[in-house]
Amino acid sequence: MALQKSGIDATVYEAYDRGADGVGAFLTLAVNGIAALGTLDLHAIVRDKGFATTKMSIGMGGKRPMAEFGFGAALPDGTGTQTITRAALYSSLRDEAVRRGIPIEYGKRLVAATPATDGVTATFADGSTAHADLLIGADGLRSTVRTIIDPNAPAPRYVPLLNTGGYARGLRLDAEPGEMHMVFGRGCFYCYLVHPGGDVWWFANPRQPKELPKEELAAVSEDQWRAKLLDLFTEDDGPARDLVTASDELFAGWNTYDFPKVPTWHRGRMIIIGDAAHATSPASGQGASMAIEDAVTLAKCLRDADGVPAAFTAYESLRRTRVERVVAQGKRNGDGKTLGPVMRHVLPLIFKLHKPNPESMDWMYGHRIDWDSPVTSAR
Repeated sequence: MALQKSGIDATVYEAYDRGADGVGAFLTLAVNGIAALGTLDLHAIVRDKGFATTKMSIGMGGKRPMAEFGFGAALPDGTGTQTITRAALYSSLRDEAVRRGIPIEYGKRLVAATPATDGVTATFADGSTAHADLLIGADGLRSTVRTIIDPNAPAPRYVPLLNTGGYARGLRLDAEPGEMHMVFGRGCFYCYLVHPGGDVWWFANPRQPKELPKEELAAVSEDQWRAKLLDLFTEDDGPARDLVTASDELFAGWNTYDFPKVPTWHRGRMIIIGDAAHATSPASGQGASMAIEDAVTLAKCLRDADGVPAAFTAYESLRRTRVERVVAQGKRNGDGKTLGPVMRHVLPLIFKLHKPNPESMDWMYGHRIDWDSPVTSAR
């Protein structure tokens, strides 16, 4: 949709033979990501599918919070950070793309890309091909395009945390809707927030020093996850165990990864964006927002630059420092979740000595893309 607004026709080639309706858990779409959607008149569509998330508190077990943070200033119309299911974010953007006439072809898993003087030819697993002026790899953590651009590209870095969670129903907590509560439990970090409708959305990050194979994780049953979490939360005074027991289903657990640095983002007329270029730990709360900012910025660069190579260079100059800083922030946040018993006692003192400053995170939440201003560095 950003490319379309820049006057560029594009086709989405989706690896799967279906859409992602109903897939995934939930995420925080930060106000900077909402603002980027606003440049394409999309933020209201997403806002109506999620709920406002106003602030975050950090505490230890069932004790009084040590600190509270905001999620940045709201947009002029009052829209701020939202919590939304991944499926709702996906479906709302997909449906609007279709409405705007963006062609989407399913079952097109990329296996090769061949550069040519006039563009790139993509080859898919079903034997079909497609030719275009450029190829944008928005193909995630295990990006095929990344390794085509650079066969020596690094692998994702494992962050020693697992992810699971659920939606607790019929549970009444002393918490305002939309306030995110981060808790350092004695055995496991967890987070919860109350939906305006009454359900409690939550996730947990069990420590897992050794990376587990995907197949081994997939073999863990829901009953085993439930038992594991109940055991980890045995000594906690907060609502952790109630969250587990009040959830009809638990998210199938998955590993955590990030990319501290991907040296090569583009070659010739091929480029990677989003998680393919700079996957960040979920602890940053910025994965979706960074990908949305990428899309808008790249479209602007292609609109204003003198040719594709110049556009790619301008794009990287505008994005690399910011996204790598976000990845580093996410890593620091994630490291805090793996605290041992000694550091858990030190943490309150750290927060007492270094009180949160709302302005200190303005670099993250205050980022805005001016669609109408030219990308002068591209020329």
